[in-house]
Amino acid sequence: MMKTPAILPHAGRRELILGAAGLAGAGLLLRGTPAAAAPRIGQAAPDFSRPDSHGGTRSLSALRGKLVVLEWTNHDCPFVMKHYGASNMQNLQREVADAGGVWLSVISSAPGEQGHVPAAQANELTRSREAAPTAVLLDPEGEMGRAYNAQTTPHMYIISAEGTLLYMGGIDSIASTRVEDLQKATPHFRNAFQAVREGRPVQNAVTRPYGCNVKYAA
Repeated sequence: MMKTPAILPHAGRRELILGAAGLAGAGLLLRGTPAAAAPRIGQAAPDFSRPDSHGGTRSLSALRGKLVVLEWTNHDCPFVMKHYGASNMQNLQREVADAGGVWLSVISSAPGEQGHVPAAQANELTRSREAAPTAVLLDPEGEMGRAYNAQTTPHMYIISAEGTLLYMGGIDSIASTRVEDLQKATPHFRNAFQAVREGRPVQNAVTRPYGCNVKYAA
């Protein structure tokens, strides 16, 4: 029997989850209402120009010719903690870098919301977790997140060197906070990345993201 919907503690506004058996009390996120039309696979990915945590600016147009990965993140989200605590996210970041790709971690949490950090703290999180993104983008207004219809942390995207959206969705298939589930899950993102790297079509180009709601400004 499905349990009564509950609010995830300390998750911020609009964080509706289902307390379901096997999710270790964390629950599966219900998708929120998008603020704009979602980008589409096979079409041009939305352009962006956002400050990074080191004071630079990163734009998609300037990255033409490079494979680009976007990862929406929130360091306090237990689903994000799973992937970083087990070094799964870091390993994927290095795999993309080794292939010559660009990995951009995006923080769209609004000021006062869970996951919002200033640039210095974002850099400290990268260092302390031994993470390896190309850059961390700061999006406190949520403009980039809404343009991509980013719903959860994590939420993953792959953009071709020509600027075409090739994948969007979950990092894997098991919506839990349990590290042991990493070995059992279908690695949706990695499978998509490997296909792109090898010049093959992505078989599952859109999958369901899971995690904590992105904490957009109201």
